[in-house]
Amino acid sequence: MKQVAATALILLLLFFLLPLLLLRGDPLQSQEEDGSLPLDHTAVSPVPSGELDTGTQIQVQLSDGTVSTMSMGDYLWNVVAAEMPASFELEALKAQAVAARTYAMRKMEHPSQAHPDADVCTDHTCCQAYIEPEQAASNWGENADVYTAKIRAAVAGTDGVVAKYNGQLIDAVFFSSAAGKTVDAVEVWGNSVPYLTSVESPEGEEVPNYHSTVEVSAADFKTNFLAAHPDAVLEGDPSSWFGAPQLNSAGGVESISVGGVSTSGNEMRTLFALRSTSFTISTTADTITFSVTGYGHGVGMSQYGANAMAKEGKTYEEILTWYYTGIELTTEATA
Repeated sequence: MKQVAATALILLLLFFLLPLLLLRGDPLQSQEEDGSLPLDHTAVSPVPSGELDTGTQIQVQLSDGTVSTMSMGDYLWNVVAAEMPASFELEALKAQAVAARTYAMRKMEHPSQAHPDADVCTDHTCCQAYIEPEQAASNWGENADVYTAKIRAAVAGTDGVVAKYNGQLIDAVFFSSAAGKTVDAVEVWGNSVPYLTSVESPEGEEVPNYHSTVEVSAADFKTNFLAAHPDAVLEGDPSSWFGAPQLNSAGGVESISVGGVSTSGNEMRTLFALRSTSFTISTTADTITFSVTGYGHGVGMSQYGANAMAKEGKTYEEILTWYYTGIELTTEATA
């Protein structure tokens, strides 16, 4: 009888303990071995800001007008998350972090009257784009943990690194995508900047909306252009309105004669909401069509170009020194 009871007790213990013994191993490890682990698990935990960025404080005017003092690392995370797709290669994100840090430190050296109580603001038309982590996470959905860690790694991995030319912080301008080349700054803003010269840029058909079209009726084109240039003569067939364009260093439109008036490619871009000055014009009796390549002003670092270079194995240092001619990268806590 005792033997039967002992046997029953052993069986009972095995019944309850066996599942626990089987589950003591790491379930993620077993998933990795059978290949069923989701790809998102490959991301590391969020990386804290580096020592230099943590020790540098920056005053940021938020969208509601209040001024918040935060570490440079926290500020840069918010900027990089807003300015560049988190799906980009890590080295491209690092290049963006250095450009953003350099831009911010230059602003700290040269205060703006637009926000006298803050070093920078969150209005992208004045300073740099900016997004709160909560909103970024909402936008990223199921990729939030991966992308959060990736951008933290980009910022921490370039701790304190800035770009200089002749010992001075550069104006680290950037844009979305180029049509084969970047544009020399003098052709866009009229000022020659030695580190903002035209260079080859490798992006292409992988860029969303790389080629775009803007179609305007001949009547609307005439109304809009005459509002800016009332002395233009826009009569007869629209094909006679346009002269041969003068091209800039990137192959975009430097200037073009419209109705006998010379206008810049930049003005045409503004008047008709074109994505870049790399455009051609075709006409019918009733329609003007702009065929556009790339997006942005074209000066400095192309973000999609940086990502293409990163995919080719280039480091963030190689990307930055390619797009900003003759610069040096240095590490410092403050500007």
